[in-house]
Amino acid sequence: MPPTRPVPRDADYGQLLRPGERRPAGYAASALPTRGRRHPELECDTRSPWQRDRDRVLHSTSFRRLMHKTQVFLYHEGDHFRTRLTHSLEVAQVARTIARQLRLDEDLAEVLALAHDLGHSPFGHAGERALARAAAAHGGFDHNAQSLKIVMRLERKYAGFDGLNLTWETLEGLAQHNGPLKDRDGPVARIVETETLGWQSLCLDQWASAEAQVAAIADDIAYGTHDTDDGMRAGLLTLADLEQAPLAGPATRRVTTDEPARQTYEITRAMITVLIADVVGESRARLARLAPKTADDIRAAGAAVIGFSPSTATAMAALKSFLFTRVYRHPRVMRVVAGAEQIVADLYARYTADREAMPPAWAADSRGLDEERHARRVADFVAGMTDRYAIEEHRRLFPVTPELR
Repeated sequence: MPPTRPVPRDADYGQLLRPGERRPAGYAASALPTRGRRHPELECDTRSPWQRDRDRVLHSTSFRRLMHKTQVFLYHEGDHFRTRLTHSLEVAQVARTIARQLRLDEDLAEVLALAHDLGHSPFGHAGERALARAAAAHGGFDHNAQSLKIVMRLERKYAGFDGLNLTWETLEGLAQHNGPLKDRDGPVARIVETETLGWQSLCLDQWASAEAQVAAIADDIAYGTHDTDDGMRAGLLTLADLEQAPLAGPATRRVTTDEPARQTYEITRAMITVLIADVVGESRARLARLAPKTADDIRAAGAAVIGFSPSTATAMAALKSFLFTRVYRHPRVMRVVAGAEQIVADLYARYTADREAMPPAWAADSRGLDEERHARRVADFVAGMTDRYAIEEHRRLFPVTPELR
């Protein structure tokens, strides 16, 4: 008989986890009935509420647009750089892995990972900064708030309601996956209070579910590793750089191949493995100390139950600082950033001054709106653009458009 591999053990309860087996813990969100949807619907016979939420996100217009929205490098700079779409898929993969190891609801963790960047403007964080400055007099702009606005109102696909009518648990996770909202006057809180009026509170003063916390830390793992990969592909980082870099250094020193593409992949896959293992180990220890019985025990814990160990958290912060200096603020990237910010600022200014400059459907939507509501509508329009559509619109409306190279 062929040798059999040892079956991994569940560190929480000492029980065996067999391949393909899935037993959510009592503290998983799915162990409690969903708190429902704002617009009541019959539940699906073949999918859980969170599988249904995931499918609605996947089929949304905003999700498809992420294919042509910048992560760090613009779409025309190379076919193999990450976009917002591929980033979201990588976050979802990491989130499912962590959720399974912690006996959480994988589907809820996945939908939160897939939806977390729906509200991002074109040109990544450069576009967000430009739109926030341009719209400062009318509430500014925040991509997390915009993600909520999209799933609660701006998507228009269903006959019975605007938005995607997602479950309370998914909305809660989108609103506060980074922790309780201390700024009750901030953009996320304003959107939540506006869109949930007359329904039920999302409890913004408490931590979200463990699944939401998993999605947030999976985001950190994904962009820290894939931005390292993209920085190598772009020629902004070398193996010598990575040998001295936080987290990447040990993996780099173990690489045995001379092929650049294989080198990069070996480094990033090793980093992902180490980071996931650290999160799982640290989170199991926190869960053991808390001993939660239900998902609501996690919400009331007063601190995150999902996280890196202290030493790895320090290393992750150092990696972010390294990438900020060597990649995000590299002169080549900054040349593109300046032009991208100008495009976003120009478009916002033009549309707010001239409603008829927008495409017919958006122009018709804005007629009759007061200045404040029109400005917010313009922000929604610009935020929803892909990189290439923003460039096309700028070329249509202005005699000179920055070359983003």
